[in-house]
Amino acid sequence: MTSLVICPLSLAALRAGARTEDEVEMAGTSFENLQVYRLSEKLADEVWKLVSDWDYFSKATVGKQMVRAADNIGANIAEGTGRGSFQENRRFVRTARGSMFETRHLARALGRGLLNQESISRIKPILDELGPKLNAYLRSIGEGAATDNQRLAARDKGLMTKDKGPRTVNQELV
Repeated sequence: MTSLVICPLSLAALRAGARTEDEVEMAGTSFENLQVYRLSEKLADEVWKLVSDWDYFSKATVGKQMVRAADNIGANIAEGTGRGSFQENRRFVRTARGSMFETRHLARALGRGLLNQESISRIKPILDELGPKLNAYLRSIGEGAATDNQRLAARDKGLMTKDKGPRTVNQELV
């Protein structure tokens, strides 16, 4: 059985007089209400707190890059929602996903003595949750968003798109 899910923001846009999908998208989307955006901001805040205690050299090298990468996740989600097309929104979400992987890579500061296990335990669960949420958000955007039945049919035919996203630590192979 297939169910239809209507976003409350989309419903509000329809009630306000939006007639097309584009009008619903522009009238009803607020990136601040997206769970994936709020999670990315939580990660950015945690990274900022961790890096702010580092010495000058560490901040100036790995620290600044890690803060920028974490901040760019939310920034790209926000910019994508403001671009006005599904295709551009999807492109910015892919960039956000890349920034998430960069942030994960930069957590290598653990090996350099900059992060301890307690610090890692503050950001790793957020990163582990954020990856699948970014992939799910990407699949849900606009005209390219396939239903579960369409996705299964494409998988069975060997036509799975790359928008499924890279497999993250907690995802099972399809």
